[in-house]
Amino acid sequence: MRSESRVVDFIVDFLRCQEVRHVFGVGGANIEDLYDALHLSVDGPLGVVAKHEFSAATMADGYHRASQRMPVIASTSGAGAMNLVPGLAELRASHVPALALIGQPPLSLDGRGSFQETSGLAGSIDAARLFTEIAVHCVRVTDPEAITEELPRAFAAALSEPGPAVLLLPKDIQQAVLEPWSRPGAPTRAARPRSADADRARAVALLRSAVARHGVAVIAGEGVARADARPQLAALAEALEARVAVAPDAKDVFDDRDPRHLGIAGVIGSAQVQAAVEQASAVLLVGTRLPQMAGAGLHDHLKGVPVVCLDPRAPFLEPYEDLVRLTGDLAEEMTTLTGELLAPTAGQESGGAARAPADNLRRPGLAPVDVTAAPEPATVVPDTSTEALDMVAAARVIGEVLPERSIVVSDAGNTGAVALNHVGLPPGGRFITAMGMGGMGHSFGAAIGAAFATGRRTCVVAGDGAFFMHGMEVHTAIEHQLPVTFVIFNNQSHGMCYTRELLFYAGDYSYNLFRPARIGDGMAAMFPGLDAVTPRSADELRAALERVHATRAPALICIEVDPAEVPPFRPFQHVIAAGSNRPANLGVVPG
Repeated sequence: MRSESRVVDFIVDFLRCQEVRHVFGVGGANIEDLYDALHLSVDGPLGVVAKHEFSAATMADGYHRASQRMPVIASTSGAGAMNLVPGLAELRASHVPALALIGQPPLSLDGRGSFQETSGLAGSIDAARLFTEIAVHCVRVTDPEAITEELPRAFAAALSEPGPAVLLLPKDIQQAVLEPWSRPGAPTRAARPRSADADRARAVALLRSAVARHGVAVIAGEGVARADARPQLAALAEALEARVAVAPDAKDVFDDRDPRHLGIAGVIGSAQVQAAVEQASAVLLVGTRLPQMAGAGLHDHLKGVPVVCLDPRAPFLEPYEDLVRLTGDLAEEMTTLTGELLAPTAGQESGGAARAPADNLRRPGLAPVDVTAAPEPATVVPDTSTEALDMVAAARVIGEVLPERSIVVSDAGNTGAVALNHVGLPPGGRFITAMGMGGMGHSFGAAIGAAFATGRRTCVVAGDGAFFMHGMEVHTAIEHQLPVTFVIFNNQSHGMCYTRELLFYAGDYSYNLFRPARIGDGMAAMFPGLDAVTPRSADELRAALERVHATRAPALICIEVDPAEVPPFRPFQHVIAAGSNRPANLGVVPG
């Protein structure tokens, strides 16, 4: 037991007072004092050691997305700090708050060639400059006493933007002794002002007019999940009698069993979503800026349609007369807008019997969407035996047996496109996918973070390419006996890259097909006690999932699939339908 309190002890005490329960990271000489303070703390956060700093950042990502709790990351200097870059970039791009505590060589050695120096002196890399570009807030702490102000400031900055905030902590600063401190209070979070009444009145008028004609289409994005505003979205959609499409990174913000649910918007979406939006008399964007992945194919159409955008960030649309922005707190804006839409209009009686939600607008019922103008090409699936599993069949089985309130974490690529469209969520379920940077292997750490945050069964859906990048985080799940099911679609390839070679190029070569790897057998041999299997049929997959879900232990299920299976990705489908080897005009096609 130490008799003196250090800067790192203050940091851990502050985190404990903010009810931070976990710190995700990888140890090293220039961050080991923080781990020492975590060990000595009474009721302090648990230090979780990842296999790679990128995965520590993705653990923080999944932790927040699953629970809205503030995550904390710890990393040493040098390569450890550099390994955080893609993970922090995803947090920044997806507006996920996190606090990153990054160790540095001692301040006394700045400019003297210390190991892993990043002071910016004597020709070294400037870590402060690097992380200032990636983070919403970055400070290099050079005075021990400054930690009592800089730490709360960084914590508040991460929540306010939101995004990752970075504190660079030289080792001698971490070890410095502090005078006794008062119990750290909660940092203040900047309040977002409400939108002007005139803007809201204009939005109400546009939406009322649209409801009286061909209705309103809603596109909901990740901001709804970030604000935990799903009930407010459901109430607003009911008030408008509106159909709701969701952005790819917002699959769970609207119940897919609701008859108003349209499906996924954008390049991973369907013709039905596109047609519904094009037929609507107005479009309501909620918690999305309509980036390329969510809005491909829609941006030109929306230039001639009234659009109301509920998001503090400007949408990716050119300003025009019928674009109205409401930029206040998302949940509050939706609640206020719903109330004003349902309020009696001029000339209506204020008394009498209570009205049904849309009586002040209209209640024509949900007319069928005309999709004849935008036919959806059928997904091309290779011929297989009746006992074999393809990605779509496997995804449907996964969704059928998920326990209530479980969490699905999907990687990017072909696997992600299939999971988004074909893995159904159970009541209270959540779906997490990273569309900011879209880094392969994100799902492994994110699922571990989600399981730490909630204790619920969490299911990874990832390809073998993602597994080979960051799949060894299975070890972290085993160490902590987390209820994570790792489902690997093994097509012995980088599937999306191979599909692009076939469709957009000559198709007579591939850099992205690999020799067979028996992932399920290999993981079973590597980790005795891990339930690792390779089912060959839907029945075997269902049995394996049900067996795993009856436990609290981690498991791995490897499903062998064909690399030629084309996912529900609209640029691919349009090329197939057109019989050409050029991408459709749906904007930038991600690689």
